[in-house]
Amino acid sequence: MRIKGIAVAGGIAFGQAIVVTPYHSQLDYHLIPPAQLGIEQARLDKALASLIQQIKHSAQHLDPNSEHYQLIEADLLLLEDADLQAELRAAITEQQFSAALAVEHTFAKQAQALQAMDSPYLASRSDDILALGQRVITTLLTGKCSTLTELPRNSIVIAKDITPAEFALLPLENLAGLVLQTGGITSHSAILARSFDIPTLVGCECNLNDIVDGTPVAIDTLNGLLFIDPDAEQVARLTLAQQQTLLRKTELLKFKDHPTQTSDGHPIALLANVGCISEINHLSSVGGEGVGLFRTEFMLMNRQQLPDEQQQYQLYCDALQLLNGRILTIRTIDIGADKEVPALAMPVEENPALGLRGVRYTLAHPQLFCVQLKAILRAANQGPIRLMFPMVNQVEELETILALIEQCKAELIEQEKGYGPLSMGIVVETPAAVLNLASMLPLLDFISIGTNDLTQYTMAADRGNPELIKRYPVLSPALIKLISQTINQAHAAKVTVSLCGELASNPRATALLVGLGIDELSVSVAALLEIKQELSRWTYIECVELAQHAKVISRIETLNELLTCCHS
Repeated sequence: MRIKGIAVAGGIAFGQAIVVTPYHSQLDYHLIPPAQLGIEQARLDKALASLIQQIKHSAQHLDPNSEHYQLIEADLLLLEDADLQAELRAAITEQQFSAALAVEHTFAKQAQALQAMDSPYLASRSDDILALGQRVITTLLTGKCSTLTELPRNSIVIAKDITPAEFALLPLENLAGLVLQTGGITSHSAILARSFDIPTLVGCECNLNDIVDGTPVAIDTLNGLLFIDPDAEQVARLTLAQQQTLLRKTELLKFKDHPTQTSDGHPIALLANVGCISEINHLSSVGGEGVGLFRTEFMLMNRQQLPDEQQQYQLYCDALQLLNGRILTIRTIDIGADKEVPALAMPVEENPALGLRGVRYTLAHPQLFCVQLKAILRAANQGPIRLMFPMVNQVEELETILALIEQCKAELIEQEKGYGPLSMGIVVETPAAVLNLASMLPLLDFISIGTNDLTQYTMAADRGNPELIKRYPVLSPALIKLISQTINQAHAAKVTVSLCGELASNPRATALLVGLGIDELSVSVAALLEIKQELSRWTYIECVELAQHAKVISRIETLNELLTCCHS
């Protein structure tokens, strides 16, 4: 049997199914006699203490600045929250619920409160809270915190979902793959799976009750398929694909120390998109030339308190130290739309993708913005930093930002903290930014094209809607025209052009982007070597000829056929 899913992290994986299902023992809904309420409270206290201890133990092995740590910390903060614990006690002592029923009732109320806020991010967090409540109930009823801490070798975990805290418990050396019924390519679980390069499918339409623990299974992320008890022909085909994948990874290592250039010597800077310090750690192992996009909003998501200036300063200094002289490109906090921060009182918007996001939010909250700007200005004394601003559409916005930076410089001088030099840029991610670029270029040192949002706003197609993604892929004739127009304007003003969207990580698009005139590509860490190899297959003239051909194509399918043919 084979089941369709959405591929998150690449590779072929074979293993035995480890099915994670919630504990389904029927909860006792009878009221607890007053004489036994103390016993129920003691059981709850013991279960909470056990789970908290386990989570703290998991967190000890993680970088405190990593997104992984912060996601786990969010679960820990909830379990230790005095208000939540008081509500649990009240459910036992006042409503005479059993400990398990008190947990189910209280955590459901917490999740419903988040879902009522009509926020995609908080709705996903509500799922995490329900899963955390289920872990508490399982601990109560079984006396065990988790079934995930010990896995047999070559385990493929199949579950409805895995919370970040649960992910931290997985013995990764024994984990061959991960299959989740829920989630999308931008879910927390997907982000973590990608960072550890674990073959993963999400949105998989499997029935957990139909899969028995220990059943042989296989994951094919090349085609987005899960095979339950694969037959000999399927195993043979997937084994060959796995061997080819492993061989390819070995071959790619040859490019680690090669210069990033076409076969005839045309250079392209190749940088990395990162969201945490741990990803910067991996750059040297794949020959990365620096960071082309540091997503600083990741340090805010899942925190109960915002990091202050000193904490942010230390984070940027740590990043610069790891880069050892290589460039660090920091994008200022990009929140709004599907990226929300529980620690901030963000407004509920009917259409958040068109609402208060990117610099619109930070300019509306200059105190928050200035804390980050000061930290970055101070860190610029420790190494080369480029600073770029998301969702800038008008020159007035850019002028306001630059005025704030001058204000921050003055305050730092007054505080005797000092600051270093910065290169300034914007992320071009709307048609308005392209059309208004000429007025902004005199104020900029570089620009970076964000193709994810540029596609969404150009095609009026929600980037999170799977049906629309099928019809309106990232690469389209309209996007090529906008990229070309952006590059031509920037080069005429002698401004460097980077591209940091997911398109940069797609080897099918590498030659086209170089032919259009891109100066640098900023890609996922996992894609660095593949992009470097792809570039080495082309001469610069071939890239230019491909781009000229692509620019006159008017149909998406024709463009796709051209790139597929050239890449094969």
